[in-house]
Amino acid sequence: MNWEAVVFWAMATLVLVPAFAIVFSRNIVHMAFWLLGTLMGVSGLYLLLGADFLGMTQIFVYIGGINVLLLFGIMLTRSEPVYVRRLAKRPKLAPGLIIGAFTAFTLVSALLGAGWRNVPGEPTETAGILGAFLLSEYILPFEIISVLLLVVLIGAAYIARRGSREGAE
Repeated sequence: MNWEAVVFWAMATLVLVPAFAIVFSRNIVHMAFWLLGTLMGVSGLYLLLGADFLGMTQIFVYIGGINVLLLFGIMLTRSEPVYVRRLAKRPKLAPGLIIGAFTAFTLVSALLGAGWRNVPGEPTETAGILGAFLLSEYILPFEIISVLLLVVLIGAAYIARRGSREGAE
């Protein structure tokens, strides 16, 4: 077994163990921290596959931005810890298992049916190629999306503050 296989299985474990911990955790803050582990594992898998831009984007955007925003949102909107209720009845377990099995079957069949191939001569460094496109040909959509995300963050903060003021009155 070579080092890439060892790193792959370590990253796969880093994805799956926190994912199961998210499912079985009851505290929403703990869920957000387990999500951090899962996102780090996905980033590691991207980097192992040679998709350096996706791996670093995963780190900067999802780990550095979205997860921190999620934690701040939880902390700013709740004064006490939020616990997820356990289901009193289990009537939704069977449909959930059926849908999960169907989704797993579809994903496995798509993966096995894909024509995976290595193209010789293809560039392996994606960050430079994507950076050149984003800063030349696609600069306007890139900036529009960044302004849109800023407006969404300001709106979310406004709604959170307005809701906390209304609850205090």
